[in-house]
Amino acid sequence: VSPAGCTFEEDSDPNQCEYSQGEDDDFEWELIRSYMMPHLPADLPHGSYLVVNSSQHGAGQRAHLLLQALSENDTHCLQFSYFMYSRDGHSPGTLSAYVRVTGGPVGSAVWNTSGSHGRQWHQAELAVSLFWPSEYQVLFEAVVSSERRGYLGLDDILLLNYPCSKAPHFSRLGDVEVNAGQNATFQCVAAGKAAEAERFLMQRQSGEVVPAASVKHISHRRFLATFQLDEVSKEEQDFYRCITQSSRGSGVSNFAELIVKEPPTPIAPPQLLRAGSTYLIIQLNTNSIIGDGPIVRKEIEYRMTSGPWSEVHAVNMQTYKLWHLDPDTEYEISVLLTRPGEGGTGKPGPPLISRTKCAEPMRAPKGLAFSEIQSRQLTLQWEPLGYNLTRCHTYSVSLCYRYLVGTGHNQTFRECVKMERNANRYTIKNLLPYKNIHVKLMLSNPEGRKEGKEVIFQTDEDVPGGIASESLTFTPLEDMIFLKWEEPVEPNGLITQYEISYQSIESSDPAVNVPGPRRTVSKLRNETYHVFSNLHPGTTYLFSVRARTGKGFGQTALTEITTNISAPTFDYGDMPSPLSESESTITVLLRPAQGRGAPISTYQVIVEEERPRKLKRELPGQECFPVPLTFDDAVSRGSVHYFGAELPASSLTEAKPFTVGDNQTYSGYWNPPLEPKKAYLIYFQAMSNLKGETRLNCVRIARKAACKETKRPLEVSQHSEEMGLILGICAGGLIVLIILLGAIIVVIRKGKPVNMTKATINYRHEKTHMMSAIDRSFTDQSTLQEDERLGLSFMDTHNYSNRGDQRSSVVNESSSLLGGSPRRQCRKGSPYHTGQLHPAVRVADLLQHINQMKTAEGYGFKQEYE
Repeated sequence: VSPAGCTFEEDSDPNQCEYSQGEDDDFEWELIRSYMMPHLPADLPHGSYLVVNSSQHGAGQRAHLLLQALSENDTHCLQFSYFMYSRDGHSPGTLSAYVRVTGGPVGSAVWNTSGSHGRQWHQAELAVSLFWPSEYQVLFEAVVSSERRGYLGLDDILLLNYPCSKAPHFSRLGDVEVNAGQNATFQCVAAGKAAEAERFLMQRQSGEVVPAASVKHISHRRFLATFQLDEVSKEEQDFYRCITQSSRGSGVSNFAELIVKEPPTPIAPPQLLRAGSTYLIIQLNTNSIIGDGPIVRKEIEYRMTSGPWSEVHAVNMQTYKLWHLDPDTEYEISVLLTRPGEGGTGKPGPPLISRTKCAEPMRAPKGLAFSEIQSRQLTLQWEPLGYNLTRCHTYSVSLCYRYLVGTGHNQTFRECVKMERNANRYTIKNLLPYKNIHVKLMLSNPEGRKEGKEVIFQTDEDVPGGIASESLTFTPLEDMIFLKWEEPVEPNGLITQYEISYQSIESSDPAVNVPGPRRTVSKLRNETYHVFSNLHPGTTYLFSVRARTGKGFGQTALTEITTNISAPTFDYGDMPSPLSESESTITVLLRPAQGRGAPISTYQVIVEEERPRKLKRELPGQECFPVPLTFDDAVSRGSVHYFGAELPASSLTEAKPFTVGDNQTYSGYWNPPLEPKKAYLIYFQAMSNLKGETRLNCVRIARKAACKETKRPLEVSQHSEEMGLILGICAGGLIVLIILLGAIIVVIRKGKPVNMTKATINYRHEKTHMMSAIDRSFTDQSTLQEDERLGLSFMDTHNYSNRGDQRSSVVNESSSLLGGSPRRQCRKGSPYHTGQLHPAVRVADLLQHINQMKTAEGYGFKQEYE
C-alpha cells in the first residue's frame, strides 16, 4: 500500500490520508466506523469508510471530497474502492471523479458511475499522466438521485507507484498549433489494458467533451486515439486532454494547448509608385499587419475590377512591377501574407484600386465606305472600333471632310465632326452635287492620334442651278439676235444640253402677232451661243435659257431682247411714169410705205438737180437723205438737192398724187417751181422712228428732163472749144519750157551770154493767152464745182449708215450723162435764175472724163474736140 493512501482506519496515520470536504457543496461525506456504531444500518458494510446516505438529502444535492494535490515524477496509479447499494435496487445517486490541474477549473468528470451495485465494495483506478512540475488534485463528487434511497461510499484511496492494471496510461500529449479555419488534430497514444467498453473522449478545460474520431490499435497493449476539431477559430483556442472511461477506471492525459493562429493581413493597402499603359509599380506596405506572424511568404493578388479572373504573384521585395496589363483598365491590387502551416495565408489586405494609362491607338479606323450617295448628302460607314484598337476607354472618332466650293485655294470648305461613342455610321449633309468629297477618319485618345487615309467620294448629280441672268449677253440686229450665255455657276453635274426657248411678246409692227408661238432650240454642252434668225424687226422676244444634267433641267434664266427696227419698204416696181408734167412741175403718185418694226413717222419728197458729174470711182448703191435741207439752205450751201415737202404719216394712208414744184409749203419745207432748162430727179423717202432709233428708205419715183433750147449745141461747141484751147495752151507751154531749159543748158556749157529778153516776152505772151482761157473756163465752172464740193463734203460728213436696205444720198456721177427724156422748147422767161455754170474738170480726171464723153450721147464732144 502506498504511504499516500487513505484507508480511513482508526489506526491509520492522519498525515497519510489528507483529504478535505468541499466548501461549495451541499453537504459533507460522513465517516463511518462500524466498530464504533452499535446500531449500524443493515445495508452498510463493516469497516471504516466515507458514506453518503441518499435518504437524508435532497435530490440533486452533492457532496465533494478533495484529495491532497499530487506531483509525481513517474508512472503511478490512484486506486479507490466505492460502494453503491440500495435495498430495493434503486440508484442511490452518481459517484464521479474529477482531476483538476492545480489552479485550473474542475472541468468535466473523468470517471463516474451510478445505480445499485450490490452490498459490496468495487475497485476502480485512475491512471493520471501528469508529472512534476505539474500537479493535480482528485475530487470525488456524490450526487443524490431522485429516488433518494441507498448509500454511496468511498474507501481505500491509495496512490500506487506502478501502472494501473484496469486503466490505460497516456503518453504525453503535445500542443497543437493550427491556423484559423483549419482542422486541428490531437493524437493520443495510450498503453495498457483497455476494456472493450472503454470510451475515448477529449475534454476541453472549459468542460466540453469531444468524442474520438477514430481509435487505432497499434499493438495488443498500445492504441492511438485521434481527435479532430473542424475549422477551428480563435475562440476555440484552449487546453485539451485525452481520457478513457469505463467502470473499472479512467485514464487521464495531461492538458495540451490548442494554439490557433490568425493568418496575417496588411493593415494598409499597397502604394502606387508609377503607372504606365501596360504596367503598375507598387510598394507592398507590409509593416503593419493584423494577425499572427511570422511572415514566410508575400504575394500580390490583382484582378480587373470588372473582370472575373485574378492572379497571384509571389514577391520577395518591398516593390513590385506588374507587367502585361491592359491599357486604360482599372485594377484592384491586394497583398497576401502567409505564416507557417496549412491555411497560413491571410485574407487579402485592403486593395489599391488604380488604373493604367491609355496607350496610343493601334491604327486609324478602317473600312471607310459609303452606304448611300445622294446629290447633297453622303452616308458613310466604317468598321466598329474595339478596345484592342482604341487602347483606351476614353477616345473620340472624328470624321473630317473637305471639298471645293470655288476655283481658288481659299475656297475649300473643311469641317470635322466628332462622332458619338460606338457610332460607326454618319451622314454628311448640305453638300454640293457632283463634287469630290475628301473624307478621312481620325481616332484620338489622351495618348495620341491616328489618321486614316483620305478617301474620295463623289456626290451624285443634281439638276443644275440657274444660269445667271447677268451672264446673258446679246447683240440684236433687225431680223437676227446673237445670244451668248455662260455655264451655270452651280452646274451640279455634267451639263449635257442647253435649251433655249423664245417667244415674241411685244412688237411695234402691227403685222406681227403677239404673243407669238414659242420655239425651242437645243444646244450641246459646249455650245453656249446661238444666232436666232428670221425674226421680226422692232419686236421684243422673251428668251428663257436653262441647262440640263442627267437629273433634269435646272432653273430658267429669262431676258427680254428687242430687235432693231428696219427701214420701211415701198410698193414700187420700176420707176413709175409721172401722172403729169409741165415746164416747172411734175405730178407723181405717192404710195404709203410699209413699216418694218416701227410705224412710219414721216414722208419726205426730195428734189435733186441732175447734172453731168464725174468722180474718180463709182459709189456702190444709192443712199437716202438723213439730214433735212430746205431749198434756201441748199442754195446757200450749194447743194444739189433739197427737201420739197415733209408729210405726216397720217396724211398718206393710201396712194395720192403730189405735184413737185407747186410753190406750196409743207411742214416748213417750200416746194418751189422747177427750172425748165434743168433736169431733176424726184425721190420719195419714208422715215420710221422708235425709241430714239431712226430708219430711212427712199426710192426714185420720177425724172424730169430739161426742155429743148437752140443754144444748147452752141454751148456745147463753145465748151468744147474752150476745152481744146486749154489743152493747146498747156501743150504749148510745155514745149516752150522745154526749149528754154535746153537753151540754158547750152549757154552754161559754152559759157556764152544768152539774150533772154525775147524768150521771156514770148513766154509771157503765151502765158497770158493760156491764163485768160483758164480764167474763162474757171468762171463758167467754179460755181457748180463749188456746189459739188460742198455737197460731197456734206454727205461725207453726215454719212448715215443703215443696217438693212439702205440707199445712198449721193447721186450717181454718170446719171446726169444718160439721156432718155425728150427735150422741150424752153420759154424766154424763168421763174428764177440761179446763175449756176457747169463745173470745171480736173486735169487728173481728164482722161477718164474724155472716155465717158466719147461714149455719151448728146454732147457732140467728138466734133468740138477735133
